[in-house]
Amino acid sequence: MDLNGNRDRLLEIALGLFARRGYDAVGVQEIVSVAGVTKPTLYHYFESKRGLLEAVLERDGALLRRGFGEWCSYQRDLTATLSHIAFGLVDFARIHEDFYRLLLGLVFAPRESEAFQASLPLFQHCQGLLEELFQQAVTEHGNMRGRHQAYAASFLATLNSYIGFLLNGQAELDELTIYRALHQFQHGIYS
Repeated sequence: MDLNGNRDRLLEIALGLFARRGYDAVGVQEIVSVAGVTKPTLYHYFESKRGLLEAVLERDGALLRRGFGEWCSYQRDLTATLSHIAFGLVDFARIHEDFYRLLLGLVFAPRESEAFQASLPLFQHCQGLLEELFQQAVTEHGNMRGRHQAYAASFLATLNSYIGFLLNGQAELDELTIYRALHQFQHGIYS
């Protein structure tokens, strides 16, 4: 296998293992054994297990960052924008199931852990775009002023809860279910 093939294989195997078992439960030896390479090969490309996680987050996180940038484009219709975000994020999670499962595990990792610290820039980026959206919406919904952080966190938590149920086979996320979740969320923020 060529060297770039080894790097790509390590990324894919690490993503799958981290998503299914959690970052802390997977060791470097297991990753290289499944990949059929040696530890020095992994260290050549990534320097450490954390470096491997950071590479996974950078590669697949770029797609999520791009998606969030598009979905959060506010056109003076908060309901439509939130719908766009919800459907986009659910679709992303369906297509990139292992990556999203990994993210859901990392978001609740201990703050001091290397896994959480590695994922923090991606979380902050997505949260920041949502906060900006809610700040922009204040012009049409003045009663939301000063609540952008709470709304962004609550909205993302609502979506992630539903996506978690979807990924674990506990619920189907059809169009009606997503609209109901959005309605429930919006009922609270507009009051």
